[in-house]
Amino acid sequence: MSLSVGDHAPDFHLPSTGGGYASLNDYLGKPLVLVFYPGDDTPVCTKQLNSYNDDLSQFEALNAQVVAVSAQSVESHEKFAGKHGFKFPLLADTDKSVAAAYGTLGPLGFPRRSVFILDADGVVRYAHRAIAGLTFRPVGELIDVLLGLSH
Repeated sequence: MSLSVGDHAPDFHLPSTGGGYASLNDYLGKPLVLVFYPGDDTPVCTKQLNSYNDDLSQFEALNAQVVAVSAQSVESHEKFAGKHGFKFPLLADTDKSVAAAYGTLGPLGFPRRSVFILDADGVVRYAHRAIAGLTFRPVGELIDVLLGLSH
């Protein structure tokens, strides 16, 4: 599936850090920055999620929620989040079904670093899928997209 800007985002229902589950419906009504990352405690993923966490106030100032998704278990996510003090939920997509629905799996089923920004109605307004995953989208770029949603 190729999810594109202007499409309604696929729903999801995944276990979340902090207990419980999270679904797309939980975030409707405000912008959502949905971050797909390859793995807990890997160098680039750690740098990426720390940068979003460090600048979380910029997202919050625009009423946007950041949520990160990867294929590791909730237990792995809890350790990762605890180690780095992440203040946004990490969701466990252990069967990679949500990654597949968002078109973020590479050729051999490996997750590709990707970011989607959804508007308050769950419509995709920004989609970036990395080919190599050695870099990530900077906070400033994502904030610029969010600022564009409010106009």
